[in-house]
Amino acid sequence: MTSSTTTLGPARSAAAAATAGARRSNARWTVLAVLFFITVINYADRATISLAGPSITKDLGLSPVAMGYVFSAFGWAYVAAQLPGGWLLDKFGSKRVYAWSIGLWSAFTLMQGAVGFLTGLTAIVVLFALRFTVGAAEAPSFPANSRIVAAWFPSNERGTASAIFNSAQYAAQVFFGPIMGWVVHTFGWHHVFTLMGVLGLSFVLVWNRFVHDPKKHPRANAEEIAYIEAGGALTNMDNAASADASQPKLHYIKQLLSHRMMLGIYIGQYCINALTYFFITWFPVYLVQQRHMSILKAGLVASIPAICGFLGGVLGGFFSDWLIKRGHSLTLARKLPIVLGMTLSMVMVVCNYTDSQVLVITLMALSFFGKGLGSLGWAVNSDTAPKKIAGLSGGLLNTCGNLSSITTPIAIGYILQATGSFNGALVYVGAHALVATLCFLVVVQKIHRVELKD
Repeated sequence: MTSSTTTLGPARSAAAAATAGARRSNARWTVLAVLFFITVINYADRATISLAGPSITKDLGLSPVAMGYVFSAFGWAYVAAQLPGGWLLDKFGSKRVYAWSIGLWSAFTLMQGAVGFLTGLTAIVVLFALRFTVGAAEAPSFPANSRIVAAWFPSNERGTASAIFNSAQYAAQVFFGPIMGWVVHTFGWHHVFTLMGVLGLSFVLVWNRFVHDPKKHPRANAEEIAYIEAGGALTNMDNAASADASQPKLHYIKQLLSHRMMLGIYIGQYCINALTYFFITWFPVYLVQQRHMSILKAGLVASIPAICGFLGGVLGGFFSDWLIKRGHSLTLARKLPIVLGMTLSMVMVVCNYTDSQVLVITLMALSFFGKGLGSLGWAVNSDTAPKKIAGLSGGLLNTCGNLSSITTPIAIGYILQATGSFNGALVYVGAHALVATLCFLVVVQKIHRVELKD
């Protein structure tokens, strides 16, 4: 992790010159706000199954391993659809593909409410299938977020922007955790899917109203476009990409996977996401089964680590961009929050050595704060993705990162069934934080934008 007093200096100087004497608009922050709120809904839809999990387990008579596979259903499709989703983004553009993604995943979430009227194996199969389709429909979302940030934000604001949309995963638990816990407790588990499905469908209108390409946005003036372009924003991404995306360029994927920096980023993202999928799948079950909380209390208590994760996520982005503005290198600015955050995340293992509910929640809050602080994978992707395949590159990052959405729920299910305790599960998740730290310290060297060979 090195520093440089000249990194990004010319870009900032050009940006200042381009906007001197003119009042520029701030449409990019409106676009980011929409990204944040739709990502909150995105993660709330993923987390519906975790709050409903204890009730589903009881009503359908599922074993821990069976529940682990239900939890993983989302991940199988989400991972499989990443590269096709990234290609669709490069071919048709972020706005159009994302709008279809929101509508489809919300419709499939809404349908899960009907599973409550089924029984036995039929209910399990239908629930798995619908979770699978939600995963496929959500696949373009995070690569699209990264593409939109790369198109709208200069380099010295990109860490903050990426951290804000990424912190929505924690805000989802804060906003919707208590609400979903109350809905499950009061009306039954299947109604939580109805609530989130209807909310998502209504948000398609918001998306189409406020999100546009930079040069087509009615509220972005020439001064703002000049400012973000001078800072490295890829404002012509969609226009340039569509002509070159008639088919997926699979040889580009081989180049990315053989690139040492990118390989380290991909492995690190996998490990960071393992913590995410513990919190949005098994964590409420952990609170109910091992810490003996009610469903209602678990929904409320789970929001405490989520608040800390949100604060850590936003702080990580601000801290990273602050380092850049202070003249430090992009490499130091991105790596330092990741390493500090992943190191702090490992404190969750200490929960195995206490019976105090207060201490457990405190430790989990610290761990989730660290996880948020270190969640800069999408900022790193915006900094490193080759210009002409930004969608495909984001899809590859999300493919590697979200393999943990499959492995983590299933592995924890087997650990729980074999030991009858979550102690081994916490060690398993904490070990991923250690590996992520080592990846960014040892494997990832200088962070830079990758240039592809045709």
